[in-house]
Amino acid sequence: MKKEIRPYVLAETNWKQVKDEDYSFAVLPWGATEAHNYHLPYATDNFLAEEAAIAAAGKAWEKNARPIVLPTIPFGVNTGQMEVKLCMNMNPSTQYAVLKDVVQVLDKHGIDKLVLVNAHGGNNFKQMIRELSLEYPGIFVCSLNWWQVTDAEPYFKEPGDHAGELETAAMMHLEPELVLPLEEAGDGSAKGFKLKGLKDGWVSAQREWTKVTKDTGVGNPKAATPEKGRKFFEASTSLIAEFFEELHAADIKNLYE
Repeated sequence: MKKEIRPYVLAETNWKQVKDEDYSFAVLPWGATEAHNYHLPYATDNFLAEEAAIAAAGKAWEKNARPIVLPTIPFGVNTGQMEVKLCMNMNPSTQYAVLKDVVQVLDKHGIDKLVLVNAHGGNNFKQMIRELSLEYPGIFVCSLNWWQVTDAEPYFKEPGDHAGELETAAMMHLEPELVLPLEEAGDGSAKGFKLKGLKDGWVSAQREWTKVTKDTGVGNPKAATPEKGRKFFEASTSLIAEFFEELHAADIKNLYE
């Protein structure tokens, strides 16, 4: 069966389509390559970022918005996982260099809005966006974490932090052939900091992953099902699509009320 080319996915579309299309904004999925307990693939965050971005863009395209989804950046900040074999780290300074190059291209081609769709907890783009605003003041850049778009509690018993129920269910829905049987997964139990400020959340610090978790997971995946993943993914991407529709029509010189 021939695959349908989606005109809002740059990796699939072609110059014939692109040269005449007036894209109103770009979407950049950003993930990571890292261990996800025993049962999920290393590229879990890449699959989730890309699928969420494309699904939301498709819904917005049907409502006459004109996004273009760029190829996924597959490496994230994994400075705390350097002891875990083949967890690939991209330092924040490198991420900024990559992001700046992407924005340079968009600026050259008249696309003045960019949305980062992030799927990795170690990635944080806020300070990069601040710096970019000085180098490219005519480009509006924003970011979202796809798993935080809507409240996970109604969908999951224990969403988890990394390779837990939420991520496992989403992958069971999107890429079931890459998910090992849940009896092969670890329980995702993890240690927390001893210091009160860190436990209460008003102090932040990097976690040393191999001292926190034995199976690289943080959160129990055992209650995950494809149906839970489907419902949460659909709810999240529908909300992202609504934002895309607003952004399509937005004047970046008139964003405040």
